[in-house]
This record gives sequence, structure tokens and C-alpha cells, in this order.
Amino acid sequence: MSGSDYADISRALREVLESFLVSDFLYPVYSASGNLLNRFYSPSLITTGNEAYMIENLQCYTNQLTLGSNTSVASFQLVDLTATFLSNGINVGDIVVNIVTNQNTTVESVLSNTVINLNDDIFTSPGEDYRVYSASVYSEVEKVHPAKLSLLSTSTLTSPSLMFPAYEMKGNNMIFYPTSIKGYGVVKATYFRYPKPPKWTYVSLSNGEPSFDQSQPDYQDFEMPQEDEFKLAMKILQYCGMSIREIQVTQFAQGQEQHEQPSFSQQI
Repeated sequence: MSGSDYADISRALREVLESFLVSDFLYPVYSASGNLLNRFYSPSLITTGNEAYMIENLQCYTNQLTLGSNTSVASFQLVDLTATFLSNGINVGDIVVNIVTNQNTTVESVLSNTVINLNDDIFTSPGEDYRVYSASVYSEVEKVHPAKLSLLSTSTLTSPSLMFPAYEMKGNNMIFYPTSIKGYGVVKATYFRYPKPPKWTYVSLSNGEPSFDQSQPDYQDFEMPQEDEFKLAMKILQYCGMSIREIQVTQFAQGQEQHEQPSFSQQI
């Protein structure tokens, strides 16, 4: 029965990896003069807040329903007295992006031609530019080698289009074709992110000793499967034994580490 049902090890590994699967809109690259380019930054801590380990797929939203600037601010709403949201065919689930702050959300409901209810509050001041894209109209973006891209572009039948877009990697940038693919909210990446680095937050007591403080906003616990917590605890115990120069502590941790499936008493 190895490899099936409860013995399907690869399935368990996939489920662990999928806990690190995220989707984010890519941040656009601007030229020195401030113009948008058909380039986007790869997912990183600076742009999307997550470092990409492996990109699964890229989606290009090609149907822009409307654009404009909000005329007033209301919580969880997009208000534009000059808009025609109903006439533009905006539906529940369509994508709304704030071009000024590079934030995005989806449509919860369309109240009128001038007011949309949003699932997230992304507009904080009047005069912020926005765009609305249809969530149901998108294309999968294919990664191609630069040499192959030049060959494909020589024919009108094989050259990249909005229906069959392509991209190439250049450093930490992704260059998209056709060149009309540009701006925040156009390209969405689904990728596996690296686990976030753990951060032990603490406060210093009056005598100078650190005290663990989990309530700090920058606190970050380890991100790992539960079955690996015992192994991590043993590694930390070995390090503590070395730090306080107690060889018995290190030896105890090394002995416990030999047990791949420790009993309850051994875990304690």
C-alpha cells in the first residue's frame, strides 16, 4: 500500500508546499522619465511582501472595464460621480486597483452608476486613480527564452498577443509582450513563497535581561509543519547547551534527535 491512501508521502509534501502558495499582483517598472514600461518586478519582500521560490503561473487581465479617479471617500466603497459603473458592465468579483497606492480588491456589489461596494477599504483620499478589470477575462502568460521570442515575433501567427501573451526574465524583472501589457493590476502571479524569517521579539527588563514579548507587531513565529517542530526544538536545545557550555544538555538533545518518532515521554 506504499504510495497510496495514508501512505501517500508525496501528497503530504504537496500539502505542506501548498501552505506557502500565494497570489499577488506584480508591481510595474517605470522609466527614468516616469512612464510605465512593459516590465514588472519579480515578487520580493520589497514589492509584494513575499520572496518567490518558484512561480507556478502568471495571469494577464486583458479586459479593462473602466478607469477614473474617485471623487469622495467612503469606507469600503469606490465613489466616482463621473462614472457609469452599471453601463460599463462591472460585476461582482471584478478587480479594482488603486493606481496611486498599488492596492487591489474585488467588487462586492454595484450600488449604482457611481458607487461600488468593495471587499477591502483601499481608497483613503479623494482624487486617487483607479482601474477596474474583468475577473473573467484573462490569459495565461507563457515564459519563453529571449532567442525563441525573437523567432516568434517574426510571424504574425506566432507573435505574442493579448490572447497568447509571453514574458522573458531579465534580472529581477519580467518583460511582457505585447508591450501594451503594463501597469499595476494587469499581471497576477501565483507562486510559492519562502517561509518568513522567524523574529524573536523581546523587551529589556530593568536589570537588562530580555523577556519574550509575543504581542509585538513584528513578531514572527517559525513557519513549518507540526511534525518538524520536535526536530527544531532539539536543534535549539543543542545550541543552548553549547551557549551555556553544558555538554550534558547537548548530548541529551543529540540522543533525542535519533528518534524519528519519539514517544510522548521523549517529547516532554
